[in-house]
Amino acid sequence: QVSEARLAAREEYNRNHQPSFTHRQNVERYNSFILLPPSKRRFCQECQQLLLPAEWENHSDHQFLCDISTAQLKTPSQLLYPLENKKTNAQYLFAERSCQFLLDLISDLGFRRVLSVGTPRLHEMIRSKASQQEDFRVRSLLLDIDFRYSQFYTEDEFCHYNMFNHFFFGGKAAHETCRKFLHQNNGERVIMVTDPPFGGLVEALASSFKKLIAMWKEMEKEDVCNNNQEMPMLWIFPYFFESRILEFFPRFSMMDYQVDYDNHALYKHGKTGRRQSPVRIFTNLTPSMIVLPVEEGYRFCTICQRYVSSGNQHCDRCNSCTSKDGRRWKHCDLCKKCVKPSWFHCNKCNCCTLEKHSCEKSSAVCFVCGRSGHKRSTCPSLSHP
Repeated sequence: QVSEARLAAREEYNRNHQPSFTHRQNVERYNSFILLPPSKRRFCQECQQLLLPAEWENHSDHQFLCDISTAQLKTPSQLLYPLENKKTNAQYLFAERSCQFLLDLISDLGFRRVLSVGTPRLHEMIRSKASQQEDFRVRSLLLDIDFRYSQFYTEDEFCHYNMFNHFFFGGKAAHETCRKFLHQNNGERVIMVTDPPFGGLVEALASSFKKLIAMWKEMEKEDVCNNNQEMPMLWIFPYFFESRILEFFPRFSMMDYQVDYDNHALYKHGKTGRRQSPVRIFTNLTPSMIVLPVEEGYRFCTICQRYVSSGNQHCDRCNSCTSKDGRRWKHCDLCKKCVKPSWFHCNKCNCCTLEKHSCEKSSAVCFVCGRSGHKRSTCPSLSHP
């Protein structure tokens, strides 16, 4: 049981960390800000806040950006500092290449609405293209934990949302905004795209996503959206979480496309071997529908009926293109499956593993799942960044 002192400390912390303005107030402030000439537009980098001229004096000892252009206001993910808590709100933002690929894919497949869950850069790109091209029909609603985006988007464009517990900070009004967005055009031609923090617990994320899917299914006409249908979804996550995601979404498939990020040193496209980005797309769409760029080395496997990376060779014995990390894997007859090229079969362990390893298996059980053979730190039931 939590002590009264700890509860009081938590309440005090929450009071001190409340946003300076409500979402509606931020919208009003933005409308005033956009009317100012660029020379009077300032952004406080310390407070991460758009400043009106009357507020300059209160921020005089802070670092701020001047002459904020309209283009900068349309790309707030480049104006705001990324959040850095790896487990709950780490912001690794899509690189231009990956963001453009996702948008092209969504558009080519005929989707007209995107529920952007934790994907602010995709939301930006959709809105930017919609403002520039009259014939571009795709629209987006951003659900994100980062309340700073309320400075740039209306209540119909952004909902302050926690994807780990399916909580709308804006209450019933925000929940209704999301519901209406999903139900437009009888719930058709809408897709959810999500890019959660990699340190987040898969079980919690899956629970929230299923609640969003259930919201989509709450149609007035039961014949339009029956219980057997699934809302199309793209879940961006590292390939080593495949088994965990399939545990909750068994109909999902993992695509070979390597998603890369602007502000992550390791998750970059174009690297070789183990330095390649491990981030992939998990989806309930038919794999053959996901056309990957041939100019980047992807090719279509006629047997698997899906696009794969150049190093992912089809294994006749597994009857599948088995590589997960972009390298060519090798088949082990003893394990009866393909394994990483750096692994070798250990007769003592009776499985494939790294050549230099300890054959001693832990006799104790894991504190998390209760199974033997591993410790808590390597438990497959936990999500590791």
